[in-house]
Amino acid sequence: MNRFSYTVGLIFIFSFFILYSPKTSNLSNNVDLHQQLLIPLQKEEGCDLFSGHWVQDLRDSQYTNVSCSSIPESKNCFMQGRPDSGFLQWRWKPDGCELPRFDPITFFEIVRGKTMAFIGDSVARNHVESLLCLLSSSTRENRWIAYPIESGTEEMPMGIYKDTEDRTRTWYFPHSNFTLMVIWTRFLVLDEERLINGSATGVFDLHLDKMDKNWANKLPEIDYAVLSGAHWFFRKNYLYEKGKKIGCIFCGEPSIKSLDIDSALQMVIKVVLNYINSCKKCRNILTVLRTFSPAHFANGAWDTGGSCNGTHPLGEKEIDLASLDWKIRSIQVEEIKSVRPVARGKKFEVLDVTKAMMMRPDGHPNSYWGNKWMKGYNDCVHWCMPGPIDAWNDFLIALLRRRIKIWTEASRIISTRTLRDHQSGIVDGRKAQGVSLNPEKIRSLCS
Repeated sequence: MNRFSYTVGLIFIFSFFILYSPKTSNLSNNVDLHQQLLIPLQKEEGCDLFSGHWVQDLRDSQYTNVSCSSIPESKNCFMQGRPDSGFLQWRWKPDGCELPRFDPITFFEIVRGKTMAFIGDSVARNHVESLLCLLSSSTRENRWIAYPIESGTEEMPMGIYKDTEDRTRTWYFPHSNFTLMVIWTRFLVLDEERLINGSATGVFDLHLDKMDKNWANKLPEIDYAVLSGAHWFFRKNYLYEKGKKIGCIFCGEPSIKSLDIDSALQMVIKVVLNYINSCKKCRNILTVLRTFSPAHFANGAWDTGGSCNGTHPLGEKEIDLASLDWKIRSIQVEEIKSVRPVARGKKFEVLDVTKAMMMRPDGHPNSYWGNKWMKGYNDCVHWCMPGPIDAWNDFLIALLRRRIKIWTEASRIISTRTLRDHQSGIVDGRKAQGVSLNPEKIRSLCS
């Protein structure tokens, strides 16, 4: 084999290795998938998916509280007696393009052979529960997707881990060799709850120089990490660094530096992103930071009779972009922008749901959450299923498809450079214009 054929052949193989799992063997299927993933993006070039508004859509939801058996009772608003369904008849419309509905078959092809973890509090769990329901709507009728499977068969997950409190869970999808995790953490960093006479106080000490091991120990096995969290900052918390108390939220103690919620959250996000970026044992992980999902308590707080009984979305002019909700979101976006220029083979994206969800006070369970233990309290933090939260996974798959395009473009550039350099007599069969043909190097460039 001559040197030119060797070089071009090697690039061709590596490009396919990056874009598709090693388990994917049918070449024609990969070409079809390539077109399926990239063609819709032509219309989304330069489009901000997160700037838009809700428009009416009379299509049925992609699942129901009957078809998806995994909806928790606390999010199953119709089972709990919610009488209206008009809040389901809306979809998010970006200003400059369309946001396609979540396609489970495309999602499985993107994540084939990978591990995805949602890392955060109970709202992160809500997000995963929506994803599980959307994936359960997948039927492969008249579709061949790189492995033989009976027409109409669903890709059913296997529950392979659950902690004693059912807060951290792992599912495995065998046909796609895909692992899905939800990892519970309040603050992302290590926290310790203060006790008085052995009783919990709801006050926490946060250690900025130590990560919560629940997720940090699993990081090296994760390909996609979806981070979130802010709701636990709305209480009295003390912040420490190297064992020294450096500030507090809502403590009102004159001897301690008082921190705003957004300032404390920014400190935590910064150290968490730096930790991920510095992780030497980690893969070329894609970290997606989901921005703040606002609560909508009106006429009181959660414990003083607040409720959220809306039945339709708000317009853009009805939301407050000077609010703390938006300020938290802006800090999260800012920290992602700050870490990107210094990224060490890791990739960072924003799943910017805040604006869309500020417009959806109608999407919460309110009183329809089966509150057996907290009678009289309303839930205006979590989201009904089905409901507006399903749009988060429309956003997520759109982000992943855009990453696929970046991978493909990078592979094309490498191939073009190699061909050009060969014609110029530069290629020596191993390197082209300083770009090593090592698979890990190409994967780093393209991820």
